[in-house]
Amino acid sequence: MTSPARRRAAARRKRVFAFRDTTDPRGFVILLKAHLEHMKVRGYSPRTVLSAEWSVSDFVVWCQERDVMKPRDVTKPMLERYQRTLFYTEKPDGSPLTLSTQHHRLSFIKQYFKWLARENHLLSNPASELELPKVEKRLPKHVLTATEAEAILAQPDIRKPQGLRDRAILETFYSTGIRRTELSGLKVHDVDTERGTITVRQGKGRRDRVVPVGERAGAWIAKYVREARPDFVVEPDHGFLFLAAEGEPIAPKTLSLYVSRYVKASGVARTGSCHLFRHAMATLMLENGADVRMIQAILGHVKLTTTEIYTHVAITKLKEIHTATHPAARLLPGGAGSGGGSAE
Repeated sequence: MTSPARRRAAARRKRVFAFRDTTDPRGFVILLKAHLEHMKVRGYSPRTVLSAEWSVSDFVVWCQERDVMKPRDVTKPMLERYQRTLFYTEKPDGSPLTLSTQHHRLSFIKQYFKWLARENHLLSNPASELELPKVEKRLPKHVLTATEAEAILAQPDIRKPQGLRDRAILETFYSTGIRRTELSGLKVHDVDTERGTITVRQGKGRRDRVVPVGERAGAWIAKYVREARPDFVVEPDHGFLFLAAEGEPIAPKTLSLYVSRYVKASGVARTGSCHLFRHAMATLMLENGADVRMIQAILGHVKLTTTEIYTHVAITKLKEIHTATHPAARLLPGGAGSGGGSAE
């Protein structure tokens, strides 16, 4: 049975769009349903299909408000006007949509029109030359030091089942660097403490991967499974590793809430939640000599360039090399070899 919390979450995810025409076989809505079904058959994750539905539906409503009722009536200038509309759209808190969000939404619209043209619903694709916003790869704002990470790990009250569970969660995030959605979907049999591995099934991009988990994290997971998990189980037990009070897997947003509370309680001057540990794991391992391709495999990045962003954050090793090799790095202001000048 679905818990009240899960039902509320499902209700929040459901959006209602005021479509004007839902019956025309050549109209937006019927063709969008066919496109979404095609995505499901192709193996796209439910989350991706839902994002596509939201993104294209918002564009459809925008078109219908301007009496454009069919995809065949859409032109490139119209798409560019919608792109400008997105650029000036504000979120409920008054802040603009990020370029990443704009890029994300427009990508789904381009994909929709590409499918329409390929399936001969359109003679040509008006979105083929639409230029998407350039999204810069940003450095992580806050990267935990090893000391800060340990301070956060120490926050849960391990004398209680919830605290023991949360300590195991934090240790798993820090040791493996997996995403919150991936941790939420873990099952008990995905953890192999003897081999020191965790199998992430259907991770981002619906790709399975096996990641190493440290001995300490493995020990905390085993302790949680043995001593605390039985307190959360509601029959039938579906085997998910980390359970909420209703016996269901902890939702990703709830994981973020838990972690952010422990970050705040630790007194660490950082903001963020689950991804703090992902960033910390990658950065600290790079600083300690790990190869960037090994980090790529652990994090599940398809492109090496995505992982290489952490090389810009892992500054400790660079500073050590700079000090050891740069001829002026160890010269004091006004000292010998400095030309007699002063930094003051």
